[in-house]
Amino acid sequence: MKVASYNIHKCRGTDRLVRPDRIIGVLGEIGADLVALQEVDRRFGQRIGLLDPLTLQKETGLHLLVQSDHVDGHGWHGNALLVRGEPVFYRRFRLTLPGLEPRGAVVAELDLGEGKFRVIAAHLGLLRRSRVDQANALLNAFLELVPMPTILLGDFNEWRRSRKSSLNVLEPYFGGSQPLPSFPAQRPMLSLDRILGWPQGLISELAVHDTPLSRKASDHLPLKGRVDLEAVSASFRKAAA
Repeated sequence: MKVASYNIHKCRGTDRLVRPDRIIGVLGEIGADLVALQEVDRRFGQRIGLLDPLTLQKETGLHLLVQSDHVDGHGWHGNALLVRGEPVFYRRFRLTLPGLEPRGAVVAELDLGEGKFRVIAAHLGLLRRSRVDQANALLNAFLELVPMPTILLGDFNEWRRSRKSSLNVLEPYFGGSQPLPSFPAQRPMLSLDRILGWPQGLISELAVHDTPLSRKASDHLPLKGRVDLEAVSASFRKAAA
């Protein structure tokens, strides 16, 4: 199963043009089975989603799992999930994350035909102290849930690996995070976007999706990886015992 995380910057490209068609084009290039999107709704006024679900499904085969309570909205604090086709099983809840800025995360349990797994999709804050508190909130939510293979992904706004990094909160369970520069899109230098997995070995083939179109469509490049549920089945049973 191929997964991706993509901050679409409200469909505003590096040329400052708002072009949802380019975001859909990038998603078509990636060809993922599951995508976590960030900044998928307008920020001010009515929180309208910026992608057309019918066009998205027609062009990419991806189905929008709406997280918003707003009419025509897509995300929860900008976080939305896309999956290929209709899930065999799907349930979700939403987390409000601590901090000075309004932030949130989507927690979804899914079966896309290969067995159940969990996704935690988040967009962490700009302030370091808030990111640490938010990472702790994500970890506490993960620890309170029934154990199952878990993908934690999104824009973590964290490039530091010092002792004060919010990534240190997650490392005991999700392992070290491979730094892959994804921001800014035209000259990527900072590893803001992450795809982590539990148990270790769940995620492989991590890479930045760097193409001429992705360098124009948003200020972030997408991050992609592969999830092999069968490969972790033995270690998962041991960890859950």
